[in-house]
Amino acid sequence: MVLQIKDLKVRIGQKQILQHIDLDVKAGEVHVIMGLNGTGKSTLLKALAGSYECESEGRVFYKGEELLSLAPHERAAKGLFMSFQNPIEIEGLNSIYFLKTALSEQMKFRGEEPLKAPEFMKKLKEKMAFLEMDEGMLNRSLNVGFSGGEKKRFEILQMMMLNPELILLDEIDSGLDIDALKIVAKGVNAMRDGKRAIVIVTHYSRLLEYIDADFVHILDKGIIAKSGTARLAFELEEQGYEQILHTH
Repeated sequence: MVLQIKDLKVRIGQKQILQHIDLDVKAGEVHVIMGLNGTGKSTLLKALAGSYECESEGRVFYKGEELLSLAPHERAAKGLFMSFQNPIEIEGLNSIYFLKTALSEQMKFRGEEPLKAPEFMKKLKEKMAFLEMDEGMLNRSLNVGFSGGEKKRFEILQMMMLNPELILLDEIDSGLDIDALKIVAKGVNAMRDGKRAIVIVTHYSRLLEYIDADFVHILDKGIIAKSGTARLAFELEEQGYEQILHTH
């Protein structure tokens, strides 16, 4: 089991966002989280990644190890990756330097020898070609001046370079045209090797036309109110939340 969540409750400030979350995600599985705005989808991913905003109670295990006691950088170094709904821009931080430092620090944490510059650049350019990315992006400051599609593609590039075992994607499809969506999905599908687990937050079933989900969960009032196969997402689009959540 890659991820086990048992009775997770999460507060942000004075507000209780998640009431009671139980979820098991095995290696090789893709789980999709859906729900109306404000139901706690992004909060769930933030709590797993270790956001300072979240006060979490309950038990969360990552590959059998208690996750909530680990600092965010420790979670990342042990193989957890989260893409952001709105990736931040950092003026003056070169994109190559950012990627090289992130990968090197994770490898050092695990007792591995960081990649030499030529080896790193070869790997980076291979991944960029796969994602149909312009290498000129590498000379720009992190996310500065990037279009919405470029930011999402750069998030997927980070994921592929860091090679995580638990992937959390927060609305990776939002604001993308169909061509960009296909490329992002191609990057996610490339990580499906049966060894890692993927949890995706989305509002739209169209993503599931390109990424096969094993399970779809609907969050409502801070709990997982309904779970099913990928078919649930398409039924949701056809019928709406009210109908789906009150159908027994």
